[in-house]
Amino acid sequence: MAAPLSDAPLSPFKTIAVVGLGTMGTGITEVLARAGREVVGIDVNEAATAHAVAALEAATAHAVRRGRLTEQERTDALARVRTSTDLTAAADADLVIEVAPESYEIKHQIFRELDGIVRPDTILATGTNALSVTRLAADSARPERVLGLHFFNPAPAMKLVEVVSSVLTAPAAVAAVTDLALELGKEPVAVGDRPGFVADGLLFGYLNQAAAMYEAKYASREDIDAAMRLGCGLPMGPLALLDLIGIDTARTVLEAMYAESHDRLHAPAPILKQLSEAGLTGRKTGRGFYSYETPGSATVVRDALTPAEGAGLTPGRPVRSVGVAGSGTMASGIAEVFAKAGYEVVLAARSEEKAQVAKSRISTSLSRSVDRGRMTAEAAAQTLERITPAGSYDSFADVDLAVEAVAEDLEVKQQLFATLDKVCKPGAVLATTTSSLPVVACARATSRPQDVIGMHFFNPAPAMKLVEVVRTVLTGPDVQSTVHEVCVKIKKHAVDCGDRAGFIVNALLFPYLNNAIKMVEEHYASLDDIDAAMKLGGGYPMGPFELLDVVGLDVSLAIEKVLHREFRDPGLAPAPLLEHLVAAGCLGRKTGRGFREYARR
Repeated sequence: MAAPLSDAPLSPFKTIAVVGLGTMGTGITEVLARAGREVVGIDVNEAATAHAVAALEAATAHAVRRGRLTEQERTDALARVRTSTDLTAAADADLVIEVAPESYEIKHQIFRELDGIVRPDTILATGTNALSVTRLAADSARPERVLGLHFFNPAPAMKLVEVVSSVLTAPAAVAAVTDLALELGKEPVAVGDRPGFVADGLLFGYLNQAAAMYEAKYASREDIDAAMRLGCGLPMGPLALLDLIGIDTARTVLEAMYAESHDRLHAPAPILKQLSEAGLTGRKTGRGFYSYETPGSATVVRDALTPAEGAGLTPGRPVRSVGVAGSGTMASGIAEVFAKAGYEVVLAARSEEKAQVAKSRISTSLSRSVDRGRMTAEAAAQTLERITPAGSYDSFADVDLAVEAVAEDLEVKQQLFATLDKVCKPGAVLATTTSSLPVVACARATSRPQDVIGMHFFNPAPAMKLVEVVRTVLTGPDVQSTVHEVCVKIKKHAVDCGDRAGFIVNALLFPYLNNAIKMVEEHYASLDDIDAAMKLGGGYPMGPFELLDVVGLDVSLAIEKVLHREFRDPGLAPAPLLEHLVAAGCLGRKTGRGFREYARR
């Protein structure tokens, strides 16, 4: 029977054993050694221990060259590391961190052997990101000393560490490991035991949906990745990230998540199984969703799926003048974008006064650009001169492209398209900026559905580089080509997708946000911990609750409802907490309160 855990603070971890010297284990060893801990690196494979030593030598030499370590500090850090192929080398460790392959059998064997090797007061931590910490603890002779310590790759660079407690874990063990993480310069987040924990629990559902989207041939791998990088500010697209993580690893994590949640969003997309079983697991093998220069390389090379520049696109229609319908922020931003690119723009609203207000908003925006040195005063004046405000859509009679940016209401948009059908000349392209409504419903309101296309800009339009080009089953190929050519001229990155709810970005973003809300509903983690986990562990520019409050909870709920209605997946049903907050008028920053409270301006 294990000795009872006292309430007294645990002694500092002077000696730490790391079991498993793959990429993660080697990275954790480097972090510990540089922080002054004695480290015993253990791996049953002698080649792995040799590779780990070589990797440590290279990493610390690089740190010296970058001025992050002195030569003496490097020498001292390397001297604190010793390696072994025998688990008994962990006998004197105060803490053991296991980062062996994601297999219950392997991890269970390691923990069972450690029970007979380490001291009764030694804490045993598993680095798993997919398996049950509780199950591993229950199999141990001292379950109160077992917890999860989930670092993120690369461990020396990533700040987040998830400290995972089971119902058996002693609070003193959690406190001691949390203190260690802080001493290592990391930001620990306390979470409970469920597959994926916080960061991976949210991240892998999103990655899985992206894989399924690609598998359905809804969009190309390049367009899916570009959409999420440019539309959400993510450092990598989801398919490139799956290749980096390892498609086999992602599949393992998703299998574990699905076994617990039975949520179809976590059921691994079949393409993950197919690629894994074919040995195409990503960068490490040289091929996954993309092809790479060599196994382990980050350099993507062309393959049979790489699109040729301009391939398959028919010539577009000439566009010299553009009509923008609407008077809100999006309409103003789109008009500014076109005018900056040299197009003559008619900015039409329901009244001359509203159109003038919209033009004044553009004038203010251009003045800010001049003040910040982004354009000259002369260029700003010329841009403003190209914009003609109008109080009637009759002013669109001669435009080559009409872009509507009115209220996100299908009836309103259909009425507008019926009007555009009457006033716009034959051959004019008619585009909707809708983010959630069916483009084909707008097209059917006209007598020329072949001329109608979705052109979804992101807010603020002058700053955001992405445009989702949404073709319907009726859209003419030359219309799609026209929009691509226009996007090049206005310096936007166009991605192609079909006419279904959410297109690319919202279809992948909002289920992730909804799942974050469900975590809070279930009291699994706090708002702050979830936001921190996704910024530090996933590289997101904003945490999900920061983003929800910026977007607006009412807008988010409306998009969630559209996605749920279109795909009929129970996992996409809006979280009740989101519905309650919207019903209470807590809509985010714009009302001063959403998931958090904000100071009134």
